[in-house]
Amino acid sequence: MFIPDLIIADKEKVSLDDLILDDLNRQRLEQAIREHRFGKELQQYGLPLDNKILLYGESGCGKTTAAKAIAGALGKNILILNLSNVISSRVGETAQHVKTVFDKAARDKAVLFLDEFDQIGKTRSADDRDVGELRRLVNSMIQLIDYFPQDALLICATNHQSFIDPALLRRFQLKIGFSLPSNEILDGYYDKLLLSFPPEMRGIQRKFDVSFAEARDHTFTTIKSALLEKLEQSQKSSFQREEETDNISLSG
Repeated sequence: MFIPDLIIADKEKVSLDDLILDDLNRQRLEQAIREHRFGKELQQYGLPLDNKILLYGESGCGKTTAAKAIAGALGKNILILNLSNVISSRVGETAQHVKTVFDKAARDKAVLFLDEFDQIGKTRSADDRDVGELRRLVNSMIQLIDYFPQDALLICATNHQSFIDPALLRRFQLKIGFSLPSNEILDGYYDKLLLSFPPEMRGIQRKFDVSFAEARDHTFTTIKSALLEKLEQSQKSSFQREEETDNISLSG
């Protein structure tokens, strides 16, 4: 399989300012970024860089956005693993596909982002029917992670940290949890989302106890509905004016 088939093309640019994090998580991410900006200087002292990061927690709470922001802050390309194409039913092919992507990330000194990491780093269980293949895949992943160069960055994300093999979990120097945002944080997020719309469209009903992704979808769906109604009403009024003009012309 060709490398482009194993990677999702995503050119979205995300800055650190786009991230909504608590103070501790922001501090830890910024520390990792600073380490890589001054990687050569730190390595002169024999200090290792934290280049394996696990993002875990609720879906839609910013894990993918965080990976893109880290890549943007470091000026690195981000390679996003295409999980649907990587996983193969043929023995050994999944591990080979993963290795191909790891090798490219290493050559390019890129950020490699593996979403839904639990799908390829699943705990090796004796009850699993495919335990032999699963063990080979996890063993391969352990080796790839251990030898991943420090001038590249591996970021993995999962909604199910408990599903990941403990031997893989130990490889990550930095683990950052994501949870549903508080109502106060969501309010600020809604304010930011609505800034680009006219003032009369900003008073939408807000949903809480949801993820950032759900809040964004709710906002855009509500705004689009209001805007479409406004456009249709304007179009209808325009047709009515045209008909009135035509009737006046005919009567004249």
